Amino acid sequence: MTATGTDGDVTATYEETDEERRLTYERDGRRATVAQNADGYAMLKVRNGPGGDELERYYGFDMALDHAAELLGVSPHDLPVPEGAADMGM
Repeated sequence: MTATGTDGDVTATYEETDEERRLTYERDGRRATVAQNADGYAMLKVRNGPGGDELERYYGFDMALDHAAELLGVSPHDLPVPEGAADMGM
């Protein structure tokens, strides 16, 4: 499953692989990914892209979105969340 959404100059792409669920944001050449295991439990990882280095782990989706927004230089309210990603987090 893959879904894409745009809000202003922020693009969100949600995808599910065999290993994990990934929500990747792009803005002005910068990327931030929030990832969770494919089963939909465990802590969320924030990376600097889908295959990038893990920067931090969070229990809550809102905290992971805050970090992703900070990496992109926007407010967390400016991050679109495609429907499939709405239930990420513990």
